Amino acid sequence: MPLYEHVMIARQDLSNTQAEGLIEHFGTVLSDNGGSLVENEYWGVKTMAYKINKNRKGHYAFMKSDAPAEAVQEMERLMRLHEDVMRVLTIKVDAHEEGPSVQMRKSDERGERRERR
Repeated sequence: MPLYEHVMIARQDLSNTQAEGLIEHFGTVLSDNGGSLVENEYWGVKTMAYKINKNRKGHYAFMKSDAPAEAVQEMERLMRLHEDVMRVLTIKVDAHEEGPSVQMRKSDERGERRERR
């Protein structure tokens, strides 16, 4: 089956548990349609570059899935209809990256910055 990565932004006025519940909900949508949620990460509330639906911040979530195209299309359709989800991005990948995503890595693991003069 094809491999996908999804990033979802939910409304800022949700609680952390509600935002994580959305991840579980859409994971079950994938499994009901013949796919599986390989891994997920809750990135927390982050400030966006511009307002979306009068919101400056949003709950970010990252999901890795192994599912047929029909299951992903159904999940995206339900995400776009859900009132708490503001944006969705889905990318088809050749292989999932091992370990945590770039957002979850600590700043010291990213490499040292040059010192200012």
